[in-house]
Amino acid sequence: MIRVLISISCLWLVSLAVHAAQNAIDGVRVWPSPGSTRVVLDLEQAPEFTYFTLSNPERLVIDLANTSDSADLPAIDKSGELVRRVRYSTPKNNQSARVVIDMTRKASPNLFAMTPTKPYGHRLVIDLEDTVNSSSRNQSEVVKDSLSNQRDRDIIIAIDAGHGGEDPGSIGPSGTYEKHITLSVAKKLEARINREPGMRAIMTRSGDYYVSLNKRPAIARQQKADLLVSIHADAFHQPQPRGGSVWVLSTGRADTELGRWMERTEQHSQLLGGAAEVITDKASERYLAETILGLSMDHSMAASYDLSNKVIQELGKVTKMHKKRPQAASLAVLTAPDIPSILVEVGFISNPQEEKNLNWAAYRERLANSIFGAAKRYFRQVPPDGTLWAAQKERNRTHKVRSGESLSLLAQRYNVKVSSIKEANNLRNDVVQIGQVLTIPST
Repeated sequence: MIRVLISISCLWLVSLAVHAAQNAIDGVRVWPSPGSTRVVLDLEQAPEFTYFTLSNPERLVIDLANTSDSADLPAIDKSGELVRRVRYSTPKNNQSARVVIDMTRKASPNLFAMTPTKPYGHRLVIDLEDTVNSSSRNQSEVVKDSLSNQRDRDIIIAIDAGHGGEDPGSIGPSGTYEKHITLSVAKKLEARINREPGMRAIMTRSGDYYVSLNKRPAIARQQKADLLVSIHADAFHQPQPRGGSVWVLSTGRADTELGRWMERTEQHSQLLGGAAEVITDKASERYLAETILGLSMDHSMAASYDLSNKVIQELGKVTKMHKKRPQAASLAVLTAPDIPSILVEVGFISNPQEEKNLNWAAYRERLANSIFGAAKRYFRQVPPDGTLWAAQKERNRTHKVRSGESLSLLAQRYNVKVSSIKEANNLRNDVVQIGQVLTIPST
């Protein structure tokens, strides 16, 4: 009898141990984007899983070994057009859980596990590549060939809002997510650019979803952009640093502690939001190596440096500059071979005061306007061939200032505004010098 009791007790203890070690689903998050949808299962432990697809209707079935299905799966509010719901189904056995993702149409799945990376724990990430490329429905192709267009084309500026979706970026002392600040500034910059005749903005992301670091410059190239501006909010492991900075591509290792910190942060973002591509996309490594070494990078890097100086001048009117010269780091988002690219840090979200500033909509508007002002100054000087601004510059006249002449006199003579002459020549006041050659804009 005693032996029987001991055996039962041992079995009961083993059962408890197995039950205690069983994994559990803590939550479900869905991140829809134009070309794909990401579903994330938050788990207590690393998952063991298998999966298969079913049709009519379209479903993805995931079996999680040694996992409880007792926790409720929350209703998904913003699942996008592809995912209808996430639910449980009858598991293979009592020790496993079966999760089913109901879809509106066929999708190509890619599943991978992720180890804990703050602010998240263990995760099973399910990327569903949409068979219907909605990005082609939402974004029209940019026309660059002026022969196929009735007018000179617009200057295209690609705006990249840093982080997004699964990757929150840096988190401020009060809990502000960098990804929300960057998207807000990016949208304000987009609106300002689109109000300017002869300019047009495109976004690498327009909502709260993750775009891999290699895809961001690829989107700019696909849309034939003339410039890529990546918006970020800086952070450091101490709260004291503050102010804005502008970064350009370095083909070597960053030469400052902050630059090395940024490079590590970018790798962290890849792990948070794009681990599948880091694991599987070996071609991207060859692409980056080729583009960095490509001769076309020379022009792009020189143009990026020139533009970054103008951004520093304009941004300095809004906020204190942490660095008053362009900084260099090896950042994947800046590696488009034929597009000038800069990364703008609009402030330190890790600084309590700057976090408050960045949460102020009017302040973000001023930041966007300063970046726009710098881009406008740059392209007025060197407009890309085939653009409306290039055609306007060709029609502009020049005038050599003589004794007794002033801006107001020249404006009357050429029937243009004083402000137009100042803008065409980057003049900050009304003073002109004898012998100075001025560009007179067309009427």
